[in-house]
Amino acid sequence: MQPIRILQILWLLMLANGTPLFAARLMGSRWSYPVDGNIQLVDGKRLLGPSKTVRGVVLAILVTAAGSALLGLDSRLGALVGSLAMVGDLFSSFVKRRLGMPPSSNVPGLDQIPEALLPVLACWAWLSLSFLDIILTVALFFVGEIVFSRLFFALGLRDRPY
Repeated sequence: MQPIRILQILWLLMLANGTPLFAARLMGSRWSYPVDGNIQLVDGKRLLGPSKTVRGVVLAILVTAAGSALLGLDSRLGALVGSLAMVGDLFSSFVKRRLGMPPSSNVPGLDQIPEALLPVLACWAWLSLSFLDIILTVALFFVGEIVFSRLFFALGLRDRPY
């Protein structure tokens, strides 16, 4: 088990997932073009929803890349983590829209696992992570996401706690 690597990847995951929230509060509606381009599918529902923006995705990737460099890791690793965390987040939103759930609704597991598991699996060899490291990182992210969600709600960064 590599506690330092686990902490590093958790930090990158927090940067990737927290950046869009901070950007929305700091920038309001500026540059908040929706990732799905307001496309509605045959079921009449948006592909992803209004809270998934190009600004959030781009900033998440850039901030995570910069955060990676600050940790002494390759910035490409940070960009990879940021990109795949956003892919996981977009996947969760897509599934929730298909299930008829409103934007920002809570589905424990679906809201945390894809956005942690995809990046961790993509960089397991890069960081020499073991199977235990991967499981522990995803589990810690799951718990941390729920705890930090309440903090972000109290700080006014989230509309509702998970």
